[in-house]
Amino acid sequence: MTSYIPSLTLPSQIFAQPAASILLPVALGTAVGFSVRPTDTQRTYLALKQPPLRPPPWIFGPMWTTLYALMGYSAYRAWSVGASSINPQTVELTKQGATLYTIQLGLNLIWMPLFFQYKRPIEATVDILVLDAVTAYLTYTWSQVDSVAGWALAPYLGWLGFATYLCIGTGYLNDWNIADKERPVPPTAKGAETEYVNEKPEGKDL
Repeated sequence: MTSYIPSLTLPSQIFAQPAASILLPVALGTAVGFSVRPTDTQRTYLALKQPPLRPPPWIFGPMWTTLYALMGYSAYRAWSVGASSINPQTVELTKQGATLYTIQLGLNLIWMPLFFQYKRPIEATVDILVLDAVTAYLTYTWSQVDSVAGWALAPYLGWLGFATYLCIGTGYLNDWNIADKERPVPPTAKGAETEYVNEKPEGKDL
């Protein structure tokens, strides 16, 4: 059972304000995305051997923006319902969830630099596995406070499961070494004709 740790928890004022709670993860996620240079990230992504069901690069931006917003709404909802509850157990669960939320947000934000900037797929895999566990526990904890808060995290938890599959599959298929792998980004609209390094050109025999 996780305890409420003030030093590892975002200020309560952020959770209490819907705009701040929603915009903070969106802003932080966007900032991290641009800090690792989207063009370089896309070059690396296209150069890697990847497992089936890999999505085109353009989908990640809108997907993560939506998930960050839902994450922030879940935090606001849980705090607004639970922090003022007359039930001490509900208040405690709310605060415990706030600590878990802060930890998972930090784990989330360091994954992209680990994988794409520092090209450390093993460390990135460890990070996302821990992130999965913390987020699952957070979802369980806040669902006891408010069902809406729990359900708001469900799409995020589902996408994390898919992202974990991609992370482990990509690491394995590239022998856990993705250093210096790049290819030019094709000038296509929203990656409509994106080709990956392990795909055969059309018209050629396998």
